[in-house]
Amino acid sequence: MSAPAQNPSLVVKSQLIDGRLTAAESTFPSHNPATGELLGHAPDATPADAQAAVAAARRAFDTTDWSTNKELRLRCLRQLHQALDEHREELRELTVAEVGAPLQLTHGPQLDEPIGIVRFYADLLEKCEFSEDLGEIESRGRRHHRWVEKEAAGVVTAILPYNYPNQLALAKLAPALAAGCTVVLKGAPQNPLITLALGELIAEHTDIPPGVVNVLGSSRAEVGELLTTHPDVDVDVVTFTGSTPVGRRIMAAAADTVKRVFLELGGKSAMIVFEDADFVKSAMFAAFTICSHSGQGCALTSRLLVPRAHQDQIVQLVAAGLERVKVGDPTDPSTTMGPLISEQQRDKVDGMVRRAVADGATLVRGGHRIDPGWFYEPTLLAHVAPDSEIAQEEVFGPVLAVIPFDDEEDAVRIANHSRYGLSGAVHSADEERAIRVARRIRTGTFSINGGNYFAPDVPFGGYKQSGVGRESGRAGFEEFLEEKSFARVVV
Repeated sequence: MSAPAQNPSLVVKSQLIDGRLTAAESTFPSHNPATGELLGHAPDATPADAQAAVAAARRAFDTTDWSTNKELRLRCLRQLHQALDEHREELRELTVAEVGAPLQLTHGPQLDEPIGIVRFYADLLEKCEFSEDLGEIESRGRRHHRWVEKEAAGVVTAILPYNYPNQLALAKLAPALAAGCTVVLKGAPQNPLITLALGELIAEHTDIPPGVVNVLGSSRAEVGELLTTHPDVDVDVVTFTGSTPVGRRIMAAAADTVKRVFLELGGKSAMIVFEDADFVKSAMFAAFTICSHSGQGCALTSRLLVPRAHQDQIVQLVAAGLERVKVGDPTDPSTTMGPLISEQQRDKVDGMVRRAVADGATLVRGGHRIDPGWFYEPTLLAHVAPDSEIAQEEVFGPVLAVIPFDDEEDAVRIANHSRYGLSGAVHSADEERAIRVARRIRTGTFSINGGNYFAPDVPFGGYKQSGVGRESGRAGFEEFLEEKSFARVVV
């Protein structure tokens, strides 16, 4: 895999289809969000390329022993982990340049932790038994021996968003390969190069057979639609991470052919701070959480619920915390917040902030663009109404909305007053109370007094319109398996 070139316009990646790294009929640009400058070019896959990738995955699943050869899959996963590890610094440089992630974030969820996902699923595969003996029963005058076997679900199409491309690609790809599936992986159009780099590593450094993994980049909406919604495309599983409106369309389209869908969608998570919490620590936690990757995280707690009597005090502490966030060059190791992914996303964030103020929220700090590049100030809004747009809609930017509550019941009611249910947090000196409240919030993940649940072995996903299914952990592996039950007469 080639490292990012000194001349940004020379960074060009290939797509991987049926074991071959190839160009496409045309390319599309990728820009550095910290500068707005051209970073490189990606092959702009066409619907015909997507059809070829699915056909290759179908052939590899139906006509090779990939789905049944556990030793081959294990060897290939170990090779992939080694390749990622050996090319870690090249991937780090490209991630910072194309994703806009601060360098320090690549030592966590933007790169180093995702590489560990591959090792986790290789280890899981090594220990996994794909058959379970259910013993014998007496029925109809005879004895019957029953057992269950798990087998790969089939051909998977996996569609990525732009915010954490390494983590999301490997959280989909590694368990699918461990299960024996074949995959067509499509990167986000905002930063396709980093996902295409994964395809290059697979082609050049692993024994993964042709067709088992196919990696595309495309700016064409019809390519993503073909991979997720077209009834004539021979796909068994669709896994998508992105917006809830798109997830709804995928789910509706899958109904025609009863495809399995696994969706990780939007979030509008709430952090509850009770009156007995350490306000200083809670405020720092809230401030730095909303600025993580410039707020571009579906599970980030973008609603801060505080006791009405202490709202002004906590708001001041959060504002002070946001002042300490260093916004700037992602390549600087001391930078804690980089840019938003695009000018379009910055316009969206700025528009939502302006409408929030017009609707009655108080702009405490931030609310301005920072040039050059696509930066936006860490922004704090107070006295936010629970039903307002800024309290109900996903912003995907460094914008924290403070909502006051009256008592514990009111806090729980406001936290659950959302069509989303992805994550949440609670801070209280009374841990028993914190756990009690956490259990009442209808979300798939929850942080108690700063606890970090995010790791390869922990299932991740949401309730309500935040998605269907779970990513990571044993549950993420099971998403790509079918179960077949057997019985034989005991002679």
